[in-house]
Amino acid sequence: MTSFAPDSIVLNRKLPLWYQVSQSLRASILGRSPQDPLRLPTEERLAGHYGVSVLTMRQALKELEDEGLITRHRRRGTFIEPSAQRGAPVRLLGSVDTIVAQQSGMTTELLDHGSVPVPAELAEHFPDLAEVGTYHRLRGDEKTGEPTNHARNYVRPELAARIDPQDLVRWPMTKVLRDVVGVRISRITDTVEARLADPETARLLQVPLLSPILHYTGIVHGEDGRALDVARIHYRGDRFSFTVTLDAH
Repeated sequence: MTSFAPDSIVLNRKLPLWYQVSQSLRASILGRSPQDPLRLPTEERLAGHYGVSVLTMRQALKELEDEGLITRHRRRGTFIEPSAQRGAPVRLLGSVDTIVAQQSGMTTELLDHGSVPVPAELAEHFPDLAEVGTYHRLRGDEKTGEPTNHARNYVRPELAARIDPQDLVRWPMTKVLRDVVGVRISRITDTVEARLADPETARLLQVPLLSPILHYTGIVHGEDGRALDVARIHYRGDRFSFTVTLDAH
């Protein structure tokens, strides 16, 4: 049996179940790690995981097969196409001051903070650590109070020990690290991709489940090249757009 573990979702009965399941599986397939196995669990196991009928699961799998993301072989099982992967991400280049300005101008609520084991998907950024400091914030529009994004930051523990959590209510993490903690930042790598709102994001941002959102990952690097902070931010797709301007000179 494969160790492929698709994300669990809370199904919205107003949308076709096969569509919701296919979108969840699609996100899991495209977001898998290179070392993950290519073989999917059986239809019965997947149907049980999502709480749907085998017939519904077959319809969802057919959608993915038609997209070319999976192949199905009688008696052998269902396999992810090795070529199924995300397109090359758009990376935005700019100054640290530009990044700080983009993160400012919102109300901020600190939902929680503490220490957690390094998440598996971030292990490549913190290869020398077992734990990181974490901060979860909900941001909203200053004028309307409407939630616009929620952010989780994962910070090296020696830096987290020097952060006053209340500073993160006033300022972006990048500004706190640079101007309060005194870290010298060499570069920030930004990646933006489209995703569907999971149950937590839908609840916090007050949008329907599986609504389109923008998922931002920002990695702050120190002078020695190590990742100091990894931010994962979910933006409401109906409130944000990203523009890239290229200088032709």
